[in-house]
Amino acid sequence: MSLQTNLQGRLRNTFLPKSHGLIPVFEAVVNSIHSIEEKDNASDGRIILRINRATQGDLDLDAKSLSPILGFTITDNGCGFDEANFKSFETLDSDHKIDKGCRGVGRLMWLKVFDLVEVESHFFDVDGELKKRVFLFDDKLGVHGEKVVEATSQKPGTLIKLVNFDDGFRKQVPAKGLSIANQLLEHVLWYFVRQGSTPKIFIEDADEMLDLDHLLEEHMHASAFPETITISDHKFDLTHIKFRASINKKHQLALCAANRLVKEESIQGKIPGLYGKISDASGEFTYTCYVSSDYLTQHVRNERTSFDIAEDVEDMLNEVSFKDIREAVLDRTKEYLQEILTENVSAGRRRVDDFINNHAPRYRPIANYVEEALLIVDPEKSNKELELHLHAQWYEVERQLVSEGHDIMLPQNKEQVEEYKERLGAYLRKAGDLKKSDLANYVSHRKVIIDLLQKSIERLEDGKYAREDMIHELIMPMRKDSCETFLDSCNLWLIDERLAFHNYLASDKTLKAMPITGNDSTKEPDLLSLRVFNNPLLVNDQSSFPLAAITVIEMKRPMRNDMREGEDPIDQALSYLERVREGKVTTASGRPIPGNNDIPGYCYVLCDLTESMHRRCRRANLRITSDGMGYFGYNESSHAYLEVISFDQLVKAARERNQAFFDKLGLPSA
Repeated sequence: MSLQTNLQGRLRNTFLPKSHGLIPVFEAVVNSIHSIEEKDNASDGRIILRINRATQGDLDLDAKSLSPILGFTITDNGCGFDEANFKSFETLDSDHKIDKGCRGVGRLMWLKVFDLVEVESHFFDVDGELKKRVFLFDDKLGVHGEKVVEATSQKPGTLIKLVNFDDGFRKQVPAKGLSIANQLLEHVLWYFVRQGSTPKIFIEDADEMLDLDHLLEEHMHASAFPETITISDHKFDLTHIKFRASINKKHQLALCAANRLVKEESIQGKIPGLYGKISDASGEFTYTCYVSSDYLTQHVRNERTSFDIAEDVEDMLNEVSFKDIREAVLDRTKEYLQEILTENVSAGRRRVDDFINNHAPRYRPIANYVEEALLIVDPEKSNKELELHLHAQWYEVERQLVSEGHDIMLPQNKEQVEEYKERLGAYLRKAGDLKKSDLANYVSHRKVIIDLLQKSIERLEDGKYAREDMIHELIMPMRKDSCETFLDSCNLWLIDERLAFHNYLASDKTLKAMPITGNDSTKEPDLLSLRVFNNPLLVNDQSSFPLAAITVIEMKRPMRNDMREGEDPIDQALSYLERVREGKVTTASGRPIPGNNDIPGYCYVLCDLTESMHRRCRRANLRITSDGMGYFGYNESSHAYLEVISFDQLVKAARERNQAFFDKLGLPSA
């Protein structure tokens, strides 16, 4: 029974990704290899892939730019389109060269990407005479215009011209001749590394001629190493190849069907020690394992861009999944690269240990709960990348702890008391170590903040000093209050440890905008906080008792010595305090606090002790500290304790208060 074939329908139902627009060209080269092998002269075989570009004169292009690719011409000295080959070409899904893995649909790929195919082929007919066959091939008429005429050449061979490169595909593929040559070499690499001879293959691009043999020599770091493995009764041929590191490649598996590259899969980082840069005695290289098998050939899709193979298959007889293939091949890769990987694993673990010891001690307590393979990283990782990697492991340990915590109080079936005690003890040890990690992180955070504060008060490259808002952001985010800010983003401990505990705090917001003040002023104190003391042991409500404390912090730019009249930071801080006391101050829950005028006040002024600032402190009757880096005193009329802190003293005092913790964690000194 004969079935009609709708060529345009077949083309509609044939899928080819836009990024694979060169596959039909490369398949034409593979056809030429087969034609030369059929003639049995592979050692003398010659294939030229010519890139046809638009002429420069027809385009308004810069002299250095590449002209667009219009199509390709492939010539070879193979056996040509004799009767058997031409009949096969006319038959979709032909099995003429099925022993070479051909599906008989490659010519469909040509018409997915090009408008027209022109063929001119010399061959020996059944009488041994050299003839020439010419024909056209397109999506409307199929094969047409075929005729056999007298030979115009003295040897057999074929010229195939792929005309009018579709713009959608052309824009998604490389434009440079060298890039196309590199991709072609990858596609047909098996033919070069196999046992036996390979035709000479050239890529011609304008005046440039590229030889794939020379290109391979430039790429190869060492000789290919072949071996065969068996997976579920199916044989797989592996070819281990080291490419020179100058080639822009990643470590990968290259899955082949019918000796053509079909799918590449990165394995970088999937084996401990297989990092971006690996090297042996000859220098750096990148690794690729080419995998070929009859099983892959049988399961390749017609367009040769993927396989009909499941990612994972369980309990299915003789079915091999990608997971099975990947695991088996990676086992052989580990063996092939064993010496190199062992050294890299040691270097990767040393990198993690050094980073934890010198930069991130918070991760030291949880390292024992992380799988060893996850503590082996690329030594070239930046501190940022390594921090993100370790944080992910920390999060996973915490997640496991939460899960275990829900189950820990429920003894398991048939669990003995001693077994339960051991499980509970292990859980508590893990919980304790995680809390140590949290504490280490908190202390490390303080070290970073102090170092940043030190940098922010130093002279900039232009000779000026930072604005006060830069320091302001370090201590408390601007224009935020307690309801809008995470506790971790407030670093008030730099000034006074007690300021970490407050009921309400506002930063650089007008008094009118603060719900605790009831004041209409639009003046903005740098920082203002209210602390309500709630002691359940106090039963008598005396209005004179100090139920709350107000703290005002005023900051000035480092080394500012030009403050005009009315810009006295001491006077400004006291004025803000008075305005708050004049309002209807309430607790966070909205309850009024009695005796507002008697609320004790604490005013801190952060600034450099310039000549004008020394003068203001003396006029305010403040006493200089013993180290000469600040002033303090009590202002009777405002009922407020005043402290003027120089930026140097702020950094010095914060560092001294925390130094014992830094030393305990082994953090480096500034």
